[in-house]
Amino acid sequence: MSKIRIGIIGCGGIANQKHMPAMKENSDLCEIVAVCDIIIERAEKAAAEFGAEGCKVYQDYHDLLDNKDVEVVHVCTPNVSHSEITIAAFEAKKHVYCEKPMSHSTEEAEKMVAAWKKSGMLFTVGYQNRFREEVMNLHSACEAGDLGEIYFAQAWAIRRRGVPTWGVFPNKALQGGGPLIDIGTHALDITLWCMDNYDVDSITGSVFYKLGRQPDGPEGNLFGPWDPETFQVEDSAFGYIKMKNGAAIQLNTSWALNILESREASTTLCGTKAGAEIHSGMSHSQNELIYNRARNGQLMEEKLSPIGGVAYFGGGGGAEGVLDNRQWLEAVKKGTSPLVKPEEALVVTRILDNIYKAAAANSEVKF
Repeated sequence: MSKIRIGIIGCGGIANQKHMPAMKENSDLCEIVAVCDIIIERAEKAAAEFGAEGCKVYQDYHDLLDNKDVEVVHVCTPNVSHSEITIAAFEAKKHVYCEKPMSHSTEEAEKMVAAWKKSGMLFTVGYQNRFREEVMNLHSACEAGDLGEIYFAQAWAIRRRGVPTWGVFPNKALQGGGPLIDIGTHALDITLWCMDNYDVDSITGSVFYKLGRQPDGPEGNLFGPWDPETFQVEDSAFGYIKMKNGAAIQLNTSWALNILESREASTTLCGTKAGAEIHSGMSHSQNELIYNRARNGQLMEEKLSPIGGVAYFGGGGGAEGVLDNRQWLEAVKKGTSPLVKPEEALVVTRILDNIYKAAAANSEVKF
């Protein structure tokens, strides 16, 4: 069986922690034949550690896209470059897996979707948290109608002190934002996916630049102190999303917030028949799914058996990344739709973008 030939654009943290280790686990389906990074030493290191024999090394992504051997491109660069590279990849007739979020702006994300539709290639976005066991269980329960009509939800991406101090995370020009666009995107994705509701009516939001710029703000940060002078993005942000059917979602995000409980890539769903909570993050040693309902005249809670740790937290790979990669490779092999659909990822970007806009204008944004 021939292997899918993959090119990696961007050989930084997410490529080394998630993409390339997952491809190594799925080496029966794929091989990395080309890598690219503006820092050539990083590309050379990636080729040596993960590349197939004869893996090509590039510093300019256009040169990688000109390589006829490359069938699939993984875009693992800072957020603001996702659109430019993805569109160029579609024009070069490559399938594209773009790291989350799809883009830093609605306009750029819409260009990506238009280029994808024109190309006839496959497209997906890196929301691997859907493949966690408790998320899959909750999604199945929602599909089966176990919760009834889900009319209120909270999406959680709250860290007490968990500001990433590597790469370009505090750089607004390259990232487009802070915790809202970085970790809020995962929490929002699993919430929308479980609700199966992408029809947004309106958005309001609050975005705060408080702790990140205080001289003593970095004290106690899990990843070491950051430089308040170069901290350009928000340290916390909150959105209230009203759907066209009347349902509502509250999105809570922070890298730094004076709060006791940390919950990341978590969701709370409230339905007419039952509710459900996913707990994960720094305050939880194990991921947990709890259903709550009334039965036999009493209120009850039901839990899954203990599951593993937080996905890619502190720099490790996880089973969900391998599963995500495998279903993507199988979709490419068979020419079928991947689990994470571009249209869904576009809605996530639109919501995040408009929370920033609503907060800046101090007004409601209508979709």
